[in-house]
Amino acid sequence: MSTTRGRIDKRQAILEGAFTVFARLGYAQAGVQDIAAEAGVAKPTVYNHMTDKATLFRHALEAAARTVLSERLAALDPLAAPGDDLTATLECVAYELLRLHTDQRSCSLKRLLYSEITTFPDALDLVLDSGPHRLNQALADRLARLALSGRLRTTDPDLAAEQFMALLTGPLEARTRMGTQQITDSELRTMARTAVETFVRAWGHPEP
Repeated sequence: MSTTRGRIDKRQAILEGAFTVFARLGYAQAGVQDIAAEAGVAKPTVYNHMTDKATLFRHALEAAARTVLSERLAALDPLAAPGDDLTATLECVAYELLRLHTDQRSCSLKRLLYSEITTFPDALDLVLDSGPHRLNQALADRLARLALSGRLRTTDPDLAAEQFMALLTGPLEARTRMGTQQITDSELRTMARTAVETFVRAWGHPEP
């Protein structure tokens, strides 16, 4: 059991180290020795877990996308029991999603994807399958439950989820210049509030 646990821990360290190095240096300039040093393992250990650098790159991207997804899914938890003030709950969720979209890991993942997409055209599917698609599905499920309870008036929760995310990420991409420029916490809160205001006008019932 301890041997298996140790192997899993080393694999995780390698993937995290690889993502850090790839994000810092880019795929072409990153070396396996750099990754081994970042992960705190010997270079042969990297090859024991991954056959080559290209395989390591794909697995590192996928692992980073899964981590990002798990954090964003957790941000949706308040929608399970939103309380009396649905608008306020939506604003809290929107703010947390915006904050997570602008954290270091998310920005690094986006930059890596943009910079290496021509070399790894399959990378987009790896990231989307482990990220935005599943987040939109989870959000649609939450919105469907709110509609069933009479809190929203949508008959198309998938479209509602898509539009909710578009109201957040569209302005975010523009204001952060595609993740290359930081914005303040105050700006994030304002963006969350205005996005929810628009969303509630389109899909919400008046609160009692």
